[in-house]
Amino acid sequence: MACKYGTHRVITPKGVLPQAAQVIDNSMKIHENEILINVQSLNIDSASFTQIRKEANDNPDAIKAKILEIVNARGKMQNPVTGSGGMLIGEVAEIGSALTPDVQVGDKIATLVSLSLTPLVIHEITAIHMNIDRVDIRGYAILFETGIFAKLPDDMPVALVLAALDVAGAPAQTSKLVKPGDSVLILGGGGKSGMLCCAEAMKQAGPTGNVVALCVLERDRENLSGLCNEVIICDATKPLDVLEKALAANNGREYDISFNVVNVGDTEMSSILPVRDGGIVYLFSMATSFTKAALGAEGVGKDVTIIVGNGYTRGHAEITLSLLRENEKIREIFERRYV
Repeated sequence: MACKYGTHRVITPKGVLPQAAQVIDNSMKIHENEILINVQSLNIDSASFTQIRKEANDNPDAIKAKILEIVNARGKMQNPVTGSGGMLIGEVAEIGSALTPDVQVGDKIATLVSLSLTPLVIHEITAIHMNIDRVDIRGYAILFETGIFAKLPDDMPVALVLAALDVAGAPAQTSKLVKPGDSVLILGGGGKSGMLCCAEAMKQAGPTGNVVALCVLERDRENLSGLCNEVIICDATKPLDVLEKALAANNGREYDISFNVVNVGDTEMSSILPVRDGGIVYLFSMATSFTKAALGAEGVGKDVTIIVGNGYTRGHAEITLSLLRENEKIREIFERRYV
């Protein structure tokens, strides 16, 4: 039987897992422990899509060409600059004979593993949705035996589910880490992962906590009303400005925990400086660097626990979809932006 982690599809370099591989085999004849998916849409990781847009000067044809270039060269959608991928939705086309998953051929699913390790073939890119990082395609993908996925629920539009599950790890990790009474700083609060993290942090921190969202755009302030205790407008790449405004929003006190969900680089120190010794810095953004964070914290004498965000935690899909069901404001914003 083929390796459950997908190493049988690694072409180069040998001996690594598919995510770390430069090139993987994207032939669509499945092994007995793989699932074939007829792909409808890709949600490109925000950091990756932002980088591609900048490189292509916001030209849709150039964006299409770059995505096709990456997939044709690597056998997967993994941005060589950011190293990140995204996720997809599609329809189960074939199930390997050795598998008994909780799906049938024809079921619609969202994969919850990164496109950076998913064998993918794109026959045609049919649409680029510039402002929501989504690409509609005709193509196929392979899910390995260990690949996690979620069946699409019947009570939500497909585009809404795709937008939410793309960042499901962030609010689910927020649910695990934030404690009653915590002060919480969320950098990138105006994005989809940021709004979900704000809402979940408010639930977990409770009435004695303080949840502060940092955004770069003034227009995000209204969207975040009711989803956090306070909004500060600041450029997350300017750590001293962030520190000043963040402390002012927390009565001069340092924070218990910060979450970085921005989509640009050089924001590590803005996540670290406002957090107290013994606190937690959670780097969910694919644009962040653990090296910069670790050495930066050392350089300023900060004794903080730095967590590199894992996009998966048990129950993350259910936690995120439940947030959409119970929070009318977030659902309205998501439907307006992404459906």
